Amino acid sequence: SYRLKLFSGCVRPLITFALLVCMTAPSGSAVAEHGQLQVQNGKLVNDRGFAVRLRGMSLFWSQWSTQFWNEDTIRWLCEDWNITVVRAAMGVEGGGYLENPDIEKQRVQEVVSAAIRLGIYVIIDWHDHHADQHIDGAAAFFEEMASRYGRCPNVLFETFNEPEYQSWSDVIKPYHLRMIAAIRMHTPNLIILGTRTWSQDVDDAASDPIDERNIAYAFHFYAATHKDALRKKVADALSRGVAVFASEWGTCAADGNGAVDIQETHEWLSFLEKHQISDVNWAINDKLEAASALRPGA
Repeated sequence: SYRLKLFSGCVRPLITFALLVCMTAPSGSAVAEHGQLQVQNGKLVNDRGFAVRLRGMSLFWSQWSTQFWNEDTIRWLCEDWNITVVRAAMGVEGGGYLENPDIEKQRVQEVVSAAIRLGIYVIIDWHDHHADQHIDGAAAFFEEMASRYGRCPNVLFETFNEPEYQSWSDVIKPYHLRMIAAIRMHTPNLIILGTRTWSQDVDDAASDPIDERNIAYAFHFYAATHKDALRKKVADALSRGVAVFASEWGTCAADGNGAVDIQETHEWLSFLEKHQISDVNWAINDKLEAASALRPGA
């Protein structure tokens, strides 16, 4: 399958205390270098105020790709692909967290623990299109995760993967405010906020922003579907002074299939590099579709 060599910066840790929640990041790792991430003047910066750009991979929906939700996979991505961030896309509907909360939390915790031991960042993602219908459950989940990992600079939060056509101001924004309140009880760590229309209308969110520190607005793109029009939306959001994060993107069409659009992928990668936007590619899975980074049976 088509694969871009995208990332740099990961080391093998010398300490592996599996029972520790937080630990000192291994020397030379991304977290050792950058520490606590912050948003300043619309840019993601490290604990010394220097701009930082994370590069990494997203795991596939947790309930449908269980074989990859483990430390072996994260270590391989870290050491072979040199990722600096991994996204734990915890499925909520369709047999995910709503039906099996303990199992799904355990999968998330295994990935988070691996990221902490390896010294990379990890995004805990509520992977849901209808999170506004699951507000209490989401708030309880994020409060628990923030309480558990709030002292770990590695851990970032993505509170609503891809809203659909819900109103930003009336539905999505109030939802995010509830999640931010739950998380901020325990940690100032970065929170990534999904935006309207499958996290494409980042300009809509930027025109009615949330007044909180250390937040970034998510935008998602698939190169064969989303082109210059979406880049203009992102550029508009940036011009309004907000931070953005490409927390999911693919080289193919938005349905996960079709041909890989190499030319448009390079357009996007140049755009991300120009604006120092962190990005996470979809997805570590071996499903027979163009969006899978692995071949069937991998």
